[in-house]
Amino acid sequence: MNQPYFIVVLAHSLHGRLRRIHVPYAFVYIVLALALFGSVSLLGLVSSYLRMTWKVANYNNLRQEVEVLRARYQRLEKESTQKGMQLASLQLLASEVSVAYGIRRAFTSPSETSEARLVPTVSETLAEYNFLRAANFSRMARQASPLFHPSMLPSIWPVDGRLMSYFGNRSDPFSGDGAFHTGVDISVPSGTAVRAAADAVVVSAEWAGRYGRLVVLDHGNGLQTYYAHLSRFDVLAGQWIRRGEVIGRSGATGRVTAPHLHYEVRRAGIPINPHAYLRSTLARSEPKREYGF
Repeated sequence: MNQPYFIVVLAHSLHGRLRRIHVPYAFVYIVLALALFGSVSLLGLVSSYLRMTWKVANYNNLRQEVEVLRARYQRLEKESTQKGMQLASLQLLASEVSVAYGIRRAFTSPSETSEARLVPTVSETLAEYNFLRAANFSRMARQASPLFHPSMLPSIWPVDGRLMSYFGNRSDPFSGDGAFHTGVDISVPSGTAVRAAADAVVVSAEWAGRYGRLVVLDHGNGLQTYYAHLSRFDVLAGQWIRRGEVIGRSGATGRVTAPHLHYEVRRAGIPINPHAYLRSTLARSEPKREYGF
């Protein structure tokens, strides 16, 4: 005779008593169903965890590859910028030599080597704007100073210190890679008075990224001087100053490793070697370490 339940017999080992427990079929089926559901759920959780772990590992690998590619791109972009600056400096030098020896009568413009365009490019527009701004500063300088030559030439040291880093190729003090140094670094204590190398109009006195606090002076005829990493400004944009006047104080702002003055001379916006305009440099030159940008 079939019974709708299971009988579980329990025997006591000491007293010898027997105990019967009636377990209905439905209860057994429910327990089995719950066990099966729990097993499936546990298997799903384990598989989800493993899949998530695999995705996280792939994400970390992709992120590392992106960081490597970004660093490589930044390095290539930096090298490209440096090569462009070197090429522009060489082109300017070649043009000056050509004019000096009579090979060409004047600098050639883009219109002389290419067909005329109805609409100028962005670079040409910016170049024209910079040229007009420099011309305006030159006109102001001529009106303000009757001694346009030679007081407008940056021929004195902006600070009295030791020359620690030359103009040209060098090793970057932060990355150790090759870099093109656009000026000279002069080691002086923080707070040293920085003086204008020549009569000029102050183009700007503001924060400029890696330069830190930067003063830019325009001396006319396309000549400008840069004074970087200052701790404070003593001039304002648009101000007319004389050679030797204090324009700020040296410091360690921007991308530097120690207090110093980064000094640049630019002609037509292109960095050139400041030694050509300094009265005495080699006598006090003693490179020891690199200080910054």
